[in-house]
Amino acid sequence: MTRALLAGLAILAASAATAADATGEWMRDDGAAKIRFSTCGGDALCGFIAWKKDPKGSGKIGEQVFFDMKPNGADSWAGSAYNPEDGKRYTGKLTLSGDHLTTAGCVFGGLICKSFGWSRTR
Repeated sequence: MTRALLAGLAILAASAATAADATGEWMRDDGAAKIRFSTCGGDALCGFIAWKKDPKGSGKIGEQVFFDMKPNGADSWAGSAYNPEDGKRYTGKLTLSGDHLTTAGCVFGGLICKSFGWSRTR
């Protein structure tokens, strides 16, 4: 009985520690772009530009902008982000809450971040 209870608690704890699913396509809250997240290299996520309102602006469809985003707590990931506007890489963060995703590119160890909100499209 005790072993069964401990096994059940271990399964619940493992399930609670698993991050939610951020894979799929997301529309930026301002409608300027869509990004597609998929798994890459085990439990990591990578993000690619899937659509842009202004195709002549910086960044190209299919360009990777999030790299090696690994689970970093409940419903969050950390890795690196590329900004096509300035051509630089930053510390990247993703945070998921239901069907809303927040992405951030940060400098100075996360002291200064620029964030964007996204809504799941599929």
